[in-house]
Amino acid sequence: MIGKDLKTAIKLLNEGKLVAIPTETVYGLAGNALDENAVSEIFRVKNRPTFDPLIVHTDNLEKVQNLVSDFPEMALALARHFWAGALTLLLPRKPIIPDLVTNGSPLVAIRIPNHSMTLELLKNLDFPLAAPSANPFGYISPTTAMHVEKQLGNKISYILDGGACQLGLESTIIGFENDAPIIYRKGGISVEVIEKIIGKVQIKEHSVSDPQAPGMLKSHYAPRIPLVVGEIESLMAEHTHKKIGILSFQKYFEQLPANQQFALSENGDFSEAARHLFSAMRALDEQDLDIILAELLPEKDLGRAINDRLRRAAARE
Repeated sequence: MIGKDLKTAIKLLNEGKLVAIPTETVYGLAGNALDENAVSEIFRVKNRPTFDPLIVHTDNLEKVQNLVSDFPEMALALARHFWAGALTLLLPRKPIIPDLVTNGSPLVAIRIPNHSMTLELLKNLDFPLAAPSANPFGYISPTTAMHVEKQLGNKISYILDGGACQLGLESTIIGFENDAPIIYRKGGISVEVIEKIIGKVQIKEHSVSDPQAPGMLKSHYAPRIPLVVGEIESLMAEHTHKKIGILSFQKYFEQLPANQQFALSENGDFSEAARHLFSAMRALDEQDLDIILAELLPEKDLGRAINDRLRRAAARE
C-alpha cells in the first residue's frame, strides 16, 4: 500500500516490519537495523545475498556517534559538510550493530539522508534503519513510490510516498585505510566536490564477491533487456535486425521512434542526467525491445557515477 502516513510507517517499523522510504537518492527498503529478524527479512524480500552489506540510516550526528566506535577527524569534516546528504561513511561499528548488517565486517556504512519526510520518520524511531534500495537485487533502483509498488508491492507492508527522488543516484561511499580516504562507490556527491573538502582521494573498483561496502558488485543496477555500452551509431550498425532502445546523454536519433529513446539531459546537465537515469532505464526495460544501447558521459562530475551505473548495468555475470 502506498501512502504518506508517518504514523503507519512508524507503527510497522516498531513491529519489525519493512517499509519502503523515500530519500533524495533512491527509495530504500527499510527495517530496524538493530533487529536481526527485520534485517533478515530485507535480504529475503530483495533476494539479496547476505555477503552484500547494508547502509544504516539515522537523522543526526549524535545518533551516528552512538553507533560507531571511532569517528576520524577527516570523516567528521565530511559529515559536517555533506550531512544530511548523499554521502555514506564507512566507520568502525559498535557491537550494537548486528553482524548481518555488515557481513561480519568491523565497519558499518552509515548516512543521514536529506529528505524531510524520512528525517521526520527517523526522528520518531528509537533505532536506525537499514535500507538498501527498494528493488529486487541487481535490478534498476527505484526513484518513485510507484516503481517500488511495481516490484515489491505485494511483499512489503507499506510504501511511504515522498515524491520523486531529487537526486536519483545512490550515495557516494567513503571509507579510510591507514587514514587515507577511499571512495568505495561513486555516487551523488562527485569526486571533485569531495576533494575540495579533504584533498585527493583514491577510488576502489568493483568486486564480484565479498564486497567491503554496499554497492560494489560488478554486475548491478541492470535492466532485464540486455544493455550494451559504446558509441551509439556504431552499435546501431551492428544491431540493424534488432528492435533497439537508446539511452543517450543529449542526442536523439531520427532513425528510431521517439518512445524507444531517452536523452538524459538535452542541455548536458549532469544533475538532470543523474535524476533521469534509472527512470529512463526502467521505461526502456518495460518495452518490447531486443537490446538497449547506451553511451558513456564525459568522465567528470556526476558523469563518473552515471558511467559506473551504466557499466555495471551492462555487466553480465
